[in-house]
Parts: sequence; structure tokens; C-alpha cells
Amino acid sequence: MVGCTRRPRKRNNVQFAEPPWNERSDEWQVRNQQVSANHPARKVAEAMKQLDLTPLFAIYSGAGKPPIRPDLMLVIVLIEMRLGRPQPSQWFRDAKENIVIQWAGFGIQPSRTCWYDFADRIAPLLEQWNAEVLQLAWQLGVTPAERASLDGSSVAANASRHRLVNETTVEQRLTELESACLADAADQPPPNVPMWMAKNPDTREGQRRRYRRARERLTELHAVNNRQDPKRRRKPEKIVVSASDPEAALGRDKHNVFRPLYNVQLIRDLDSPLCLGYQVFAQPTDAGTFGPMLERLASWTGVKPKTMLVDAGYVTACNLAICDQAGLALYGPWQENDFSQKKKKQGAKPRPIGKEHFTWLPEENMYRCPAGHPMPWIGRDKRRQSDGQINVVHSYRCSPRHCRSCSRQGSCSTNPNRGRSVKRSEHEALVEAHRARMATAEAKKLYRLRGQTVELGFADLKQHRSMRQFSGRGRSRAQRQVGLTVLVHNLLVVHLAIPPPKSEVDAMLTTEEITT
Repeated sequence: MVGCTRRPRKRNNVQFAEPPWNERSDEWQVRNQQVSANHPARKVAEAMKQLDLTPLFAIYSGAGKPPIRPDLMLVIVLIEMRLGRPQPSQWFRDAKENIVIQWAGFGIQPSRTCWYDFADRIAPLLEQWNAEVLQLAWQLGVTPAERASLDGSSVAANASRHRLVNETTVEQRLTELESACLADAADQPPPNVPMWMAKNPDTREGQRRRYRRARERLTELHAVNNRQDPKRRRKPEKIVVSASDPEAALGRDKHNVFRPLYNVQLIRDLDSPLCLGYQVFAQPTDAGTFGPMLERLASWTGVKPKTMLVDAGYVTACNLAICDQAGLALYGPWQENDFSQKKKKQGAKPRPIGKEHFTWLPEENMYRCPAGHPMPWIGRDKRRQSDGQINVVHSYRCSPRHCRSCSRQGSCSTNPNRGRSVKRSEHEALVEAHRARMATAEAKKLYRLRGQTVELGFADLKQHRSMRQFSGRGRSRAQRQVGLTVLVHNLLVVHLAIPPPKSEVDAMLTTEEITT
């Protein structure tokens, strides 16, 4: 037999199905009159013209039934996201019942499955579109993109907090699922189905995939737990995941409810309403998010930021070193948050005087205590921070014979027989400069903008965009929901900054002259 290779066929031009209506159709004309002139849908439809939809059309192949025009589906999705309806099932119903959606989509009525497939189809394009919008905003002079504020917030995952499973339970249930799926393939469904197992073959197959992912996720969590200090390690049976969304992290939300959740990071501009960056992390805290968010901001806008406002969770010695190398001024309280003042008011046991009362002698590489005694260097230690970064810490200790006879031992040392010690990070100079900068009136005035930008952005997402809980399962779908919401927000901001056509300006001037 002579081997041969199949020549690749030329890609056919995709023929998209025409919508039921056009601008001359009576049905569309009726709905066009019913949609008010200042309705948000009209602004979204007009703002979407700034997007390059070539990648969207390119992902469709020329085989099979002519697909519905993706630009009409996209404008419907953006309108729905702006109105706080992020679920594809809502898009399906509104395409049949909502006059505004029928007007925007020219009467198209895709199936429910088509809407879910379209949502997954556009997910890889969102970062490219968001970057294009930000670069257009920079070119139009909407913002210099040099000053921003960063913060994170936990958002509930689309998963149950009552069905958390550990490694033993996952292995046991996965074994039963494998047997049930093999029986389904042989057209012999299992006679006795447990309460936790899906009841039909299709849903059992999806459940098996989730439990396999849960097993992989538990393997990752056990590996992380084994790298922890033995004093901080959790028992293996205490490491659990959610069976419905294994990717979601477990932690306490803003209402102190322990549940599966994702961490949403948001960067808001200080000089405009633009959102300069976003990301969804499968973790309960903000640890380790500063570096990736800084890189995303620079790659999307093409501009290196000069000022960043953050809360106390981001102000660490390692992050200050990153900012120093990048030429970025970081503004945020040092090791102080909303709970620090509460602990002080509750009358907790007073702590010894802080390191700021000790004198640093760089020439001699030593400290001097408030009583004037020397505190020489005794060693150094590499500490792994909660965000995974390594911080080198040097230790200095006063001799016990000085502490035992010192008149200040009651307020300075908790154990005079051992001697008072202080620690100094390798980035301590950056920390001291940061604390001095935050004490100035200019820094305090600038830091007030944080509550007016990124905090206001999260309030808008949760209150008006239905983002108190994600609609889809998995981090990729959570990222898609945030990306669509940010995209339509930035599109509207840029659309308002674009000057109207010259003809419209002339018409406005003529009207003003007539009125005058």
C-alpha cells in the first residue's frame, strides 16, 4: 500500500444566518419606538462598535448549519451584563420576552445550549478586547494610566458549602462512579443509586469528571500542606474541597460564612472611571496577587504605573522591593487594618515597645536599645511569606545581663533572662521610607481616593451587576463573568469620551444658535 497524505482544504467563507428582522422590518420598527432614546442598551450597542470583532468571526468554521451572527449575540450579552443578568439561561428567556433584547438582536432567538456555548466561546477573547479598549482610552487621552488603586474581594462560588469532601470520600465515591459509568456504557444502569450520585447516565458522566478534578485538586492541596511548617500543617482528613466546584477555595466571606469562593482582584484608575485590570484567583486571601496584577496592568495599558493605592494586606517588605525596582510609589498602611484598632479598643494585653524605639547603627551593623545598651547581630533567617516570597530577616539581641538589671525591662522585654531581640528585614530601609511617606499630609490626602475608586467599583459589581455569587462553575467561567462586566463598563467610558461626528456637532451648534 502506498501511503499518502491528505491535502488541507481551503477554509470556506462562513455563511451566517440572517436575523429574522432588519431595520426596515415592522417588528423592529415597533420595538425601536418602544426603547427609549436614553436607554443603556442603545449606549452599549453604539459603544460595541469600538471592538474589533474579526477574532470573533474567525473562530467559526464553514461546516454545518449556518450559525447565528455572533455580533448580534455579543451585543445582547453585553447589554445583559450591564443590566445585571449574567446567566445564559436569562439571556435565553429575555431573547423571547424582553423588548429591549429583541430590538438589539433583531429578533434572534438562540437555544439555551447555544447561549451557553457562546459564553464559553468568547471567553478567550475577553482579555484581548479589554486590552484594546484600554489602549484606545490611552490614545484618546481619557487617562494617562499612571495612577491606580488595587484591592481584592471574595465572591461566593456557584457551589454548595454543605457538601465538602476529603480525599477518602472522593476516592470512595469515584470508585462507585467508575463502576456506575461502566454499567451505563453497557446499557445496564445500576439498580441501587446512592443519594449523593446523579440519577441518569449523562449527569453521572459529568459528576465523574468533577470528582476526578476534585481528586487532582486535593493532591495539589496536600502537596502545599506538606510544604508547610510542621506546627502549621493540617490533618489530612481536614483538607476538603467542594464536589460541585473543586477549583474554588474554601474560606470565610464578608459575612463570616465558611464557603467555596474566589478572590476577585480589581485595579481602578484614579484619573477616570476606567478599570485597568482584573483577575480571579482560587484563593481566599490577597496574598501573592500584587506581582501578577502589576504585570497585567503594564501589559494591558502599555504604560508603567507610577502610583498605586492598596490596603495593608499588600504592603509587605517584598512588595515594597518590587515597587522600588519598578519605580512605583506604593501607598497603604504598614501592618495595620480595620481589625487593628478593634483589638486596641478591647483592652488587650499591652505589647513590648516596638522596634521604632531602638536606634539602628548601620556602620556597626547593630541596634542600640533605649537604655543605650548594644544589640549585636546574632544571625539571619529566610522566611517564606504567605504569598510565597522569601524575605531574609536579620536578628539582633541584647545581652541578658543588661536586661535583668535594666529599669525598663517591664515595658521592653517579656523574658529578661533571654534578652530583648529585634529583627530587621533586608528591605527595612524601604519599609522605613514607606512609613515616613505615609505620615505626610499629601499621602493621606491621596489615599482617600482609594475609597472613591476601587471600593466603589466593588460596590457597583456586587450591588448592580449581580456579582455576589458567580453564575458559572470553575475559575474560567468566573473569570469570564468578571471580564464581560469590565468590558462593557470600559466600553461605555470610552464611548462617552469619543467626540461626536462633525455633522452632529454642527447640528448642535445650529440648534443652540436658534435657541439663543
